[in-house]
Amino acid sequence: MEGWRIEKNAENKLKIFVDADACPVKDEILSAADSFGAEPVFVASYNHMTTAARGETWVYVDTDKESADLYIVNHSKKGDVVVTQDIGLAGLLLKKGVIVLSTRGKHYTDENIETALQYRYLSAKGRREGIYSKGPKAFSKDDRRMFMESLENILSNLAGFPR
Repeated sequence: MEGWRIEKNAENKLKIFVDADACPVKDEILSAADSFGAEPVFVASYNHMTTAARGETWVYVDTDKESADLYIVNHSKKGDVVVTQDIGLAGLLLKKGVIVLSTRGKHYTDENIETALQYRYLSAKGRREGIYSKGPKAFSKDDRRMFMESLENILSNLAGFPR
């Protein structure tokens, strides 16, 4: 949907916060943000420092386990978009009115977050009891495509052009 812009003033520009330490869809986020006039903000620990490739904003936080999550929770606001693989973070952000998308294109909502949190809890409980699953499947081209479709749908809806 090239050319459509999300109209907001400079102080209120839509931001796409990215939990960036292990994010496999950074290029897709940059492309979509550029197409819709959103501002991507990549949040990573100092252990994952990189050079901005296209003028995007990178914020580096302490290496503590939850530092990036805390930054995102404290700086995102209602109507912003957050891309994360962290279901716990997604649950916190939904309570603030933030739009949350996984890197595989799953759009977390008030209707589906409780199931996702329950599944996460049961998986962690199983691991503590010595029951291990195979882990997540490898990230695929279909995952990348699903993510891009979901992100473009969200940004299109925010721009007032629902798909």
